[in-house]
Amino acid sequence: MKRKQKTKSILVIGMGRFGRHLAMKMQELGNSVMVVDVKEKLEQNISLIFNDYIIGDCTNENVLGALGVGNFDICFVTIGKDFEASIVITSLLKKFGAKYVVTKASRDVQIEVLKKIGADEIVYPEREYAEKLAIRYNINSIFDFFELSSEYSIFEIAVLSDWVGKNIRMLNLHQHYHINILVVKSGAEVSIPDADYKFRHNDIIVLMGKKNDVYNLTSSIGVDFAS
Repeated sequence: MKRKQKTKSILVIGMGRFGRHLAMKMQELGNSVMVVDVKEKLEQNISLIFNDYIIGDCTNENVLGALGVGNFDICFVTIGKDFEASIVITSLLKKFGAKYVVTKASRDVQIEVLKKIGADEIVYPEREYAEKLAIRYNINSIFDFFELSSEYSIFEIAVLSDWVGKNIRMLNLHQHYHINILVVKSGAEVSIPDADYKFRHNDIIVLMGKKNDVYNLTSSIGVDFAS
């Protein structure tokens, strides 16, 4: 029997584009979401999307303290341009016992400041998205990637033409390329391959490895990708 995922209680402070999309997706995934913004002009739009919302200034201790932030599983601070407000709110959230605080940064220098005041996690969506785009468009064969650490990532790549018709055991991918194949997508079919899996034309491979090893593999001179 499939276990139902536990619903999380989410607080999102700041209804700019990023905050609104985050809150909407969290709600779509079945979580309990409360949103807060300081701008009264947003109330009508927010009320059409979220049942649980507040218009108020969370830099005010009385406003933030009344939210019961310790009851939320995750508190997101997604304020766009007012970094001073982000600092104050992040600090107050920790003061009032928030379990886990995720704060949005928009500049490199902000990251260290947010770490020092106690943010549990800092997201920098503009930089992260820009880096992902750069990698995708620098090497045509990389369709997507997910960073696991400073060294390792999970990549989605096109099958190399030299691999078509050969199986994983024959290619000895771990020894030769230092990568591990996680999933193979072939059209609508998705499978976890064993060592006997024979690569087919138009296969899409999801693999894990060190970023430099994958970059070397996908940018090797003379290597063609099946299309």
